[in-house]
This record gives sequence, structure tokens and C-alpha cells, in this order.
Amino acid sequence: MKRLLFLVGARGTGKTTVGRAVAARLGWRFADADEVLETTAGRTIAEIFGAEGEAGFRDREAATLAELARQIDIVIATGGGVVLRESNRDRLRHGFTVWLQASPDAAFDRMRTDPTTASRRPNLTAAGGIEEMRALMAAREPHYRSVSDFTLDTANLSPEEAADAIFTAWTRS
Repeated sequence: MKRLLFLVGARGTGKTTVGRAVAARLGWRFADADEVLETTAGRTIAEIFGAEGEAGFRDREAATLAELARQIDIVIATGGGVVLRESNRDRLRHGFTVWLQASPDAAFDRMRTDPTTASRRPNLTAAGGIEEMRALMAAREPHYRSVSDFTLDTANLSPEEAADAIFTAWTRS
């Protein structure tokens, strides 16, 4: 069995919340790649985007993923756009990768109830809001699919139910 588990998917699909629950079931450590990146940079993602643009942020994201992926017995919640770079997709294939899905409406509703979203996460398209969510999910879907060992729709699952499903899939891998 692979001793490295990645969670990929769009914002609001539950990567961090479910990731913590999966790590607890496995007895492994948990890392939120965006939180690690922000801590290392000493700035929020929104501030990094403002100062360095998306290219600068994506460079930092790739470096963070590379560092975290050197570990074992760890569940890593990745940023939603980590799949945009081929080198990151290659790295994700070295672990058991779970694609968390939710409809754009469900994911957007979760984001709106997260008090940190506005201060930490920049809009990535001019549209913003639900239109951005729909566009990004559609554009990234082939990349998520290409790296995933298991796909799970989290829209109607509790974090514990999602963690149980992932744990079961991992044990069967």
C-alpha cells in the first residue's frame, strides 16, 4: 500500500476537513499544502497572488508539494490548482490520490460559509463567484481525473463518512 495520500479537488470539496479525518483513521500526520505554503511565505495566498502573480504562486505551490511528498505516512490536502502543472501531476501519481468532488453550487456554498475564504483566497478569473467555480471545475476536471486513484462526491457526505470511504478504498489499493 502507498504510504502517501493526496486529496485533490476544487475549493470547497472538503479536502482539509476530510483530510484531517482520514489522517486520524490512518494514524498518520496531516498537512494542508496551502497552509504550509502560507506559513513558509509569511503571507496569505491572496497576498502572494498580489505580489507575485499566479506564476509566482504556482512556483511556490510546486515547491511545497515537492517538499511534502518526500514524507511518508502523511495525508496531504492540496490546493485546487495543483493539478495545472504536469510536474505536480507526476508527483501526485506517487501516492494514493483521491479526487474529492462536489457540484459547483455545493462547493460554492461551503466557501461562502468559510470565514477565511475572502481574506485568504483570491478570485482566479474575472467572473469570480459561482461562474468562476463552474469554469475552473470544468477546466481542471481532466487533470483531476488523470491523477486520481479514487473519486468521491462529498456533497452529501459528512467528513466522517467521506473519511471512511477513502480509508476503505486505500486499504483495497
